[in-house]
Amino acid sequence: MRIKTIIHLLSLVLVLMNCKSEKEIEIKEENKTQQETSKLSEVQWKVLFDGTSTDAFRGYRQDSIYPQWSIEDGNLAFTPGGGSNKDIISKDQFTNFILSIEWKVSEGGNSGIFWGVHEDDKYPEAYMTGPEIQVLDNERHPDSFVANGTHKAGSLYDMIGCPPELINPAGEWNLCVIEVSQDANIAKISMNGTQVMTFPLHGEKWDEMIANSKFTAWEGFGKYRTGHIALQDHGDKVWYRNIKVKELD
Repeated sequence: MRIKTIIHLLSLVLVLMNCKSEKEIEIKEENKTQQETSKLSEVQWKVLFDGTSTDAFRGYRQDSIYPQWSIEDGNLAFTPGGGSNKDIISKDQFTNFILSIEWKVSEGGNSGIFWGVHEDDKYPEAYMTGPEIQVLDNERHPDSFVANGTHKAGSLYDMIGCPPELINPAGEWNLCVIEVSQDANIAKISMNGTQVMTFPLHGEKWDEMIANSKFTAWEGFGKYRTGHIALQDHGDKVWYRNIKVKELD
């Protein structure tokens, strides 16, 4: 074999090795970027309940959580008993955020998810200030059959109805995502991966929505742009899981 040919082959081998090395570096950098992006995404979410602790919650106008709320098989469960008015709220307050939460209700059950809840002795319950996304057994609970569908599960209670075909039945999990941007004056609600409604959070249109609802004479309803997230005691067994919040800029 001629010397020139050998030199050419060696040069070709070196080029291929260099290309391989650069490709490996490129892949490693890409993987590192993906990992950092994933880690950043995780950091942005604040976990309120991961199946192991209720420390992010307390009772409405209470220092600690009510014993009726407990952890069952990794789920945050409410078991009725010992009186009523056992709503719980997040210890932190939020203004612009995305809330992701899964819920499952018992047969004939009723509960609710609130935001913008303001604590004050003149408001005995969380629903007096916080707008509600309904949690309900659509097939059995009487609320499902009144108010033109605005009391069905997934609805902005008494204001905007959620299509019932998007809701899984009692005993099955539903994913609710609530996006609230007070600064942009818009809320978006998704149920089980489908966006079901958008609406303003203040201003003329919001005032009109309240005026056409049962809340028209309620002094503090929907008035607080910063407030707690709350889960309702409506006297029925209900479960929640994978509760997390991402604050928006």
